[in-house]
Formats: sequence, structure tokens, C-alpha cells
Amino acid sequence: MTPRRCPALLIAAPASGQGKTTVTAAIARHHARQGRRVRIFKCGPDFLDPMVLERASGAPVGTLDLWLVGEAACRAQLHAAAAEADLILVEGVMGLFDGTPSSADLAERLGIPVLAVINAEAMAQTFAAVALGLATLRPQLPFAGVFANRVASARHAEMLGTLLPESVRFLGHLSRDDDAVLPSRHLGLVPAGEVADLRHRLDRVADALDGPITALPDAVPFAETAEAPPPMALAGQRIAVARDAAFAFCYAANLGLLEQMGAKLLPFSPLAGDALPACDSVWLPGGYPECHLQALSANAALAADLRQHVEAGKPMLAECGGMLALLDALADVDGAAAPMWGLLEGSARLTSRVVGIGPQEVAFPEGVLRGHSFHHARMDSAMQPLCTAQCPNGGPMAEAVYRRKRLTATFVHSYFPSNPAATAALFLP
Repeated sequence: MTPRRCPALLIAAPASGQGKTTVTAAIARHHARQGRRVRIFKCGPDFLDPMVLERASGAPVGTLDLWLVGEAACRAQLHAAAAEADLILVEGVMGLFDGTPSSADLAERLGIPVLAVINAEAMAQTFAAVALGLATLRPQLPFAGVFANRVASARHAEMLGTLLPESVRFLGHLSRDDDAVLPSRHLGLVPAGEVADLRHRLDRVADALDGPITALPDAVPFAETAEAPPPMALAGQRIAVARDAAFAFCYAANLGLLEQMGAKLLPFSPLAGDALPACDSVWLPGGYPECHLQALSANAALAADLRQHVEAGKPMLAECGGMLALLDALADVDGAAAPMWGLLEGSARLTSRVVGIGPQEVAFPEGVLRGHSFHHARMDSAMQPLCTAQCPNGGPMAEAVYRRKRLTATFVHSYFPSNPAATAALFLP
């Protein structure tokens, strides 16, 4: 079959914190404002960056990851995007070569040229050494060029490129602009919906782009990959999904899969005081419950609805922040605590440091699901785990999974398409 061709870049960096999301958003916004259709994907597990990138491009952001999503599904998503887009952007994860599999592995396997973003704020000619290392460490890696972020002036940009060999293209820079910085909190970027002037910030960084990066990159061929449609295992099932600032961590692919399997999704907002919709099952995704302690604690009617749902033997999946909201009590990083909904025994407190991070694979009784964990919470509970997750890289982290009747709770954020049958079984009465 003839591959579809589309201009594409994978935006990577030597480390986290270099400005990958800002640069990706700037490029996307620049082209979207010119009427081009931009599709963005995020490499690796992430909920916050895609919220910003969706605002920049005007289209939902997908997930690409060789382990979590699988190579075939990654190829299928890119092939579909190439049919409707004028530009495909993929934001990498961590440093270019960090992790197994890494952003470099994805770029090499799928043939997407890498744009390396380097925070040049505290360097000059040494920029060339970092750029050259990224470009040549793996000779087989497709490499488009380098890009400088947080540049002080035109003279600074000129200095950065003086030692670059001709084989490494300098594709431009983004000037330092503190008024355009995307705000962050303990799990990463502040969710897009909470940044009142996000459009203004995106426009500022798009306006500040300078250099060849403002032109479309070379087209890349994306081959067709056949994927079997998921089974209609959830036909007629009503799934209530908590969706607001406290429960915002949802993969678009997870929501899409539930609908593809026939489920009707019923969004509700615990923060707004919503009652639980009439439903067959409930999903409480992760998010920031610790930032909304009083509002969640005050929703006693919802707590009663959820308790009645569980006591009736109906399914509920509570992930990370969703699990924390079901505990007896939750405290923020400053120690301010509030009673929670009391469906799970124990309490938790947020810390200033990461407690759990990394890929996780869970062998639920319903089947194996892949996912990840990223949280700052320490939980104190006498509950005995149903099972524990495993880290595919042999790491020591093994998140617990708890079960009370048909309520399943864990810190792990599952990627539902990794096993549609197991996902359906978790939600079926």
C-alpha cells in the first residue's frame, strides 16, 4: 500500500525542563494561525502537556509510546493523522535518549526527524557541543536540526551557532519571555483550563519564533497498519466519568475506546456539586484533588451516591487522584487536611517530592493492562492489596491495587487500549 506523506518533526531535548512543550506549542500555533491543520502527539505518558498542545493546535492530542501504546498502534495513529494534517508534531519525553524505550527509539523506528531543543539561557558556544552530541550519538537517528530556547538577544543567537558544523542545521530560536512561560505546579504544567491567558501566551511564543523553523519541514512517509476494531463489549453500558479540575487526567484514547466499545459516557463534576448520574459503572480518573479539598469534602451527597453504588456491587475504577478522594482523609503538601468520601480505609498526604513515577503493568483478575504512575502522595492504609503492579524496566516501584467488591483503586493510570477486553471487564457489571 502507498504510504501517506506529511511534514513531521519529533521535538526532543537533552533533558526535561528545556522547553519542549513551549516550542512544540509555538510551532503548532504558528502554523495553525496560517490555516494549516496541525496534529500533535505526545511521546510517553502525560496528561498535562497535551492539554496545552490541544489549545495550540485546535485538535485532540494522541499518545505515542512503543511500550505503552505499541508500535502497530503508533503507526496506525500517524497514518490516520497524515491523511488529514498539513503538519505532524510529536513532543518527546524526558531527554532524547532517556528511558527504555526512549524518544530516540520512537523517532528511529518510525522515521520521524528529530528537532533538538536546547535551553541556551546559560551557555554560548558550548551550545554546539551539546547539539553535536545529540545529532551524532546514534548515526542512524533521523535528525532535522537544533533549536535554541530562552535566547537573550540576536547577538546571543549568533554566538550559539558559531561552532556548529554544517552537518547540524541551526533551525532557529525562541527568545526568553517570562510573560509567556507556561505556569507549573507539583505534577507539571498547570492544566490548560486553569490558565486564563493561555491563548495570549501561545500567541506570544508563536510570534517570537525565529529562523527556518517557521517553514514546514520535509514530508515523511507513514505506512498503513491494519488494526482490528475493538469488540462492542460495552454496548448499552452507561459509564459515569468524573471530569473537572480535580479529575482531569484522562487519555483521549481511553475515552475514545470506551465509546468505540459501545459505552455511553456520562461526565459529571464533583467540584460543581453534581450528583452521580444514573449509571452502570463509574470512573474516577486522576487529577488534583489535593487542590480542591474543601469542595470535594463538602459534596456529601456524591459520597453517599458512590457508597450506594459500591454496596450494590456495581463496578468503579478509581485511579490515583480518584483513589485519594475515596479515602477517609487527604492532606495537601502544607498539612491542611479534610475528610474525604470514606469508601476506602486510610488517609494520604501530599509531599514536596515524587513518591511514585514510571511505567507499570498490572495483572488485574480481568486481564493485564499497561499504564504508568506519577504522584507525590504517601498513603497510610491497613487495606491489603489485591495485587501489585510490576515495572517493565525492572525498577523497584510496584504500586498496589485495592479492591472492595467491584471497586478497584490504584495509583496506576491505565492505558485502556493496551487491553480492550480487560478494560471492558473492569467496567462490566
